[in-house]
Amino acid sequence: MSVKLGVPSKGRLMEKTFDWFGARGVSLSRTGSDREYAGRVDGVEGVSLVLLSAGEIPRELAAGRIHLGVTGTDLVQEKLVQWDQKVEPLAELGFGHADLIVAVPMAWVDVDTLDDLDAAAAAFRARHGHRLRIATKYHRLVRDYLRMGGVADYQLVDSQGATEGTVKNLTAEAIADITSTGETLRANHLKVLDEPPVLRSQATLYRARGAARDEATRAALSALVARLGL
Repeated sequence: MSVKLGVPSKGRLMEKTFDWFGARGVSLSRTGSDREYAGRVDGVEGVSLVLLSAGEIPRELAAGRIHLGVTGTDLVQEKLVQWDQKVEPLAELGFGHADLIVAVPMAWVDVDTLDDLDAAAAAFRARHGHRLRIATKYHRLVRDYLRMGGVADYQLVDSQGATEGTVKNLTAEAIADITSTGETLRANHLKVLDEPPVLRSQATLYRARGAARDEATRAALSALVARLGL
């Protein structure tokens, strides 16, 4: 059995992950065409590379099908119930930074805090007869955050497309989404609440707590972790 390392299969996350490992003497490379999700690991014995979408990696870690995986903090904490019992963060990689935030229309000049949002939601329901809609892909994280912040009269609506456009398209009144620069929010006339973000996310190397390990796998895992300086 070899140590299976799951890495994002495309884009800047893949490139920067390859760079991060390469800078520590472990070379990751894709084999075959861009359509093939195969790769190789050089610089340490007994490790194989599995290329997956960043969104698949948390579930593969939790299921024990991969031993290590690189993905965003946001995806792990959103997709895995009691995530810290299933995976262990080994290293923050210093890229893929983004904040999960709550944003409302700029025209809502009196709504800047969670207390303001709670009051606006109550007023919205009284006026329209249904709850204020907040579009998001991050239901678990946002629900917990709003509950802790005392926001009551709202409903989360699922957004699998461009979340920032849902207010303009009249399918939601507010949004909760990942942002790194805020440019797309401003372009859609949205402002971030003046509160700490729901979550500060970045690319992180995780270890699966439940992945099967024989003696050879444990040795390979120890060698890899030592090579990476963790």
